[in-house]
Amino acid sequence: MQNRIPINNFIRAKEVRVIDEKGGQLGVMNIFSAIDLAKERGLDLIQVTEKVEPPVCRIGNYGKYLYSLKKKDKKINVKTKTELKEIRIGFNISPHDLETKAKQAEKFLKEGNKVKVGMMLRGREKAMGDYAKKKVISFLEILNSLIPIKVERELKREPRGFTAIISKE
Repeated sequence: MQNRIPINNFIRAKEVRVIDEKGGQLGVMNIFSAIDLAKERGLDLIQVTEKVEPPVCRIGNYGKYLYSLKKKDKKINVKTKTELKEIRIGFNISPHDLETKAKQAEKFLKEGNKVKVGMMLRGREKAMGDYAKKKVISFLEILNSLIPIKVERELKREPRGFTAIISKE
């Protein structure tokens, strides 16, 4: 959220466009008459935006206004939350276990997360990179048959194995 929102005497403009508590336009007013009007109604004059000339101010309860802004921010944050989940595949993984891992990855993708598929190679397994690459590709094919996927980062050989990042289309 932003810093402090100017209210009442902290608003610096000489003239403001005023909106009443029900959302009706009251027009452009002198700042002092707008503050007096808000005080008469037992409410605050809250500066909604300063990007326009004259700034827009609303007559309302300051606490309720802050609460609604906080609620709006929380709603936006919930929608944009995506995590990177990781699925690790072993070098000697069986076909049935690949399907099980694919179902787990499908669950992550349906939740809106991205999935990092990784296969770690140890010792002599590093020499058999082609076999390992085929295993990861077959995993991606199984997953693609369950749910349409989009490859964010191609299958990449790294010093300790293979990794790829995928998301839901």
